[in-house]
Amino acid sequence: MIPWFLGNSFNYNTHWMWWGIGPMVVWSSFWKGLALWHAAKRSQPWWFIALLVVNTVGILELCYLAFEVKLFSSSSAPPKHPSRKR
Repeated sequence: MIPWFLGNSFNYNTHWMWWGIGPMVVWSSFWKGLALWHAAKRSQPWWFIALLVVNTVGILELCYLAFEVKLFSSSSAPPKHPSRKR
């Protein structure tokens, strides 16, 4: 009998795992590519390196795009500054 750490001692089919892993790879690759493109376009090397190295299944990438790039903001107009009265 082979020890558990030397191989798979269970006799079950693992093709079902690809139904979860495949979409997760596509999801993560899309958001990572979009975030890396924005970081390179904006000349942000530290964000680019962090996004390239850290794999969080799209969570870090979505946070970067939402808070740093403001990709998901509701208005496309620049924010209005309050007028100063003198």
